[in-house]
Amino acid sequence: MALPRLVPPAAGDPADTAVLRAEVRAFLAEQLAAGAFTPSVDAWLCGWSETFTGALAARGWLGMTVPKEYDGQGRSFLERFVVTEELLAGGAPVAAHWIADRQIVPALLKHGTEAQKREFLPAIAAGECFFGIGMSEPDSGSDLASVRTRAEQVDGGWRLTGTKVWTSGAHRAHAFIVLARTAPVDPQHRHAGLSQFIVRLDGPGVEVRPIVSMNGGHHFNEVVLDGAFVPDAMVFGEIGDGWRQVTSELSFERSGPERLLSTFTLLAAVTDDMANDRLSHDAGLGRLLARIAGLHQMSTAVAGALERKEPAEVAAAVVKVLGTTTEGDVADFADLRAGDRTGEASHQLITEAVDQRPGFTLRGGTNEVLRGVIARGLGLR
Repeated sequence: MALPRLVPPAAGDPADTAVLRAEVRAFLAEQLAAGAFTPSVDAWLCGWSETFTGALAARGWLGMTVPKEYDGQGRSFLERFVVTEELLAGGAPVAAHWIADRQIVPALLKHGTEAQKREFLPAIAAGECFFGIGMSEPDSGSDLASVRTRAEQVDGGWRLTGTKVWTSGAHRAHAFIVLARTAPVDPQHRHAGLSQFIVRLDGPGVEVRPIVSMNGGHHFNEVVLDGAFVPDAMVFGEIGDGWRQVTSELSFERSGPERLLSTFTLLAAVTDDMANDRLSHDAGLGRLLARIAGLHQMSTAVAGALERKEPAEVAAAVVKVLGTTTEGDVADFADLRAGDRTGEASHQLITEAVDQRPGFTLRGGTNEVLRGVIARGLGLR
């Protein structure tokens, strides 16, 4: 029996987006020349620059898939993919808008009320509204069905109590979408009774506590909800349908080019060092470049599936597992083979990559859990 195809076939002609790709590269060159940013590793998570985000919005490169009726660009997922891929490859500081543009926009378009769309979509496209994600919890790991944050219905809305963790940018964002339990746990149907809510991070009953990394960096946070009131107007989607909504949203979180390009600036720097004989040649570099090329095709194919509104949960899991493994291998390759023999810029990128490496295969769902998702997609469990 033939196994099902895990990743859809690639579609579209690269020539169709060549002009757009060239425009983004020219923009990045201008920004670099002006000293607007320094390329870095993991810039989509750690590189928060509201000024840079504003410059992208002015070019029409935020909210690209948002319909024009909500002040968006009405462009395709593939066009957005090209822009985000170039920004990531350039190590640009895109963290401020990343979650809102990547994940919240398609979720709002699919599950949001008309009032929610009109409130948030124009502001996201203008680079003026930033979001976080409220899924993970202490002691839950990647088992989202085990969330203990609860939402109790009260007059005019809901009161949320619980703790979310690893919420990137919560100390700067305006709101986050929280997964909470609205019905008691049914051991036979663990995914039932979950719902989502849009929660403002500056509201009463919401406390943001910083999680500072060992290197002194701060982008993660713990968010404590202590009876935080959420009006009925901020219920996201349908009560009780949270699990289906979350799994749909994770396709956007797991399949994008950020799952394979977090260390691309380092890979480019090491390639340049070898090309200019600052490092001895190593065939391992070619193998890494080949893996990135293959992952580019796979990630592009998933973007095409999302454009066609086809299910992509399993394909996204495949891209995430292979992509984040490759990102880590780039960090290891540079650290072990380059070390102190590189230039100052490359050495700084290696330091960043080694610091961030442990998170690559954890965030967005651990690779161990995602292999289970892939196994189910193959009918093996």
